[in-house]
Amino acid sequence: MKILMINVVCGIRSTGRICTDLAEVLEKEGHEVKIAYGREDVPEQFGKYAVRIGSRFDNISHGLKARLTDGCGFGSVRATKRFIEWVKEYDPDVIHLHNLHGYYINVEILFDYLKTCGKRVIWTLHDCWAFTGHSATCDAVDCTRWETGCYDCPNLKEYPASYSDHSSENWHKKKAVFSDVPDMTIITPSRWLAGLVRESFLQEYPVEVIYNGIDTSQFYPMESDFKERLGIKDKKMLLGVATAWNEMKGFSDYLKLADMLDEKYRIVMVGLTAKQIDSLPPSIIGLEKTNSPKELAMIYSAADILLNLSYCESFSMINIEAQLCGTPVISYKTGGCVETGGNNAVIEKGDLEAVKEALEGNVSIQVIGKEIEKDTMTSRYIEVYTRGTETVSGRTE
Repeated sequence: MKILMINVVCGIRSTGRICTDLAEVLEKEGHEVKIAYGREDVPEQFGKYAVRIGSRFDNISHGLKARLTDGCGFGSVRATKRFIEWVKEYDPDVIHLHNLHGYYINVEILFDYLKTCGKRVIWTLHDCWAFTGHSATCDAVDCTRWETGCYDCPNLKEYPASYSDHSSENWHKKKAVFSDVPDMTIITPSRWLAGLVRESFLQEYPVEVIYNGIDTSQFYPMESDFKERLGIKDKKMLLGVATAWNEMKGFSDYLKLADMLDEKYRIVMVGLTAKQIDSLPPSIIGLEKTNSPKELAMIYSAADILLNLSYCESFSMINIEAQLCGTPVISYKTGGCVETGGNNAVIEKGDLEAVKEALEGNVSIQVIGKEIEKDTMTSRYIEVYTRGTETVSGRTE
């Protein structure tokens, strides 16, 4: 079987690692895999899978279109046409879509092909962008306009940010573009996101929940001198982790919380830019991102509590990773966080007094089952690859 995955990145960040995790297992089982991607560099070990869509110039042009005309997903015309010609030559059996936003592919051209190619199509939604007129994080502002037709987007300044609001036009365009693909199954990484999909214009498709898989051989309690190296051995370490920090990830809430806590606590934030680190108060220690799972596991293991103050999460891998390393979680009641944080993910977004109170209480670790393991994820996907949509239509999770 030949499988083609399409994602904004390959081998990096959460969605790129999901693609390469799947590719490695599929290859071991005798399948052929390619991952078409649109941005950034690919780690050397995954180069054999990677096929670049367009160029950096195409990304810039598409990004400019998105910023000026709210046209994310509707640029990259020539790059996408060239890519579709390559797909026809490669002739995959299964086409597995992931994030199609990111300024690298034209969804109209892509779906024109998908509707007529006769291929099995899987689409994993990692956020809300596919069924909204603009935002990937509509739940961050509790917006439900996407249910009947977007307009006057309250999240216009957030990714994919735009100076002009075309959310109503985009919603109708996406509805037409994404409808009527003959053999497509939608996958979500949480029951929460699956529920939203079933209320959207994508409800015509069968929807399954497959949790993002984590390599449990890499995340477990480790001996760590991380607190000693930071000079906070006598402090209670509160950890925040993100691939990229912004207001949607609760950046300002960590700063506000730091002002509310006494000296026995120290907040450590991982994944910041150098500019963000320079702006932090003395009560917060900032570190740039790490691409090393072992280093991240050592940081998790050293922390006393993981704080997840994100306003938008379809599924929180950091909640799971931290708990696998023996670190309990306090999380906002956001999207899929409730499924990954258990009883500790019940704090309403922005309620820092409740966060402070929870820090003084007993924070337990959720019992985590095999459904979040990488092997479970890959086996579930392979099952979906190799069966017809009629066997999953109407299935609920």
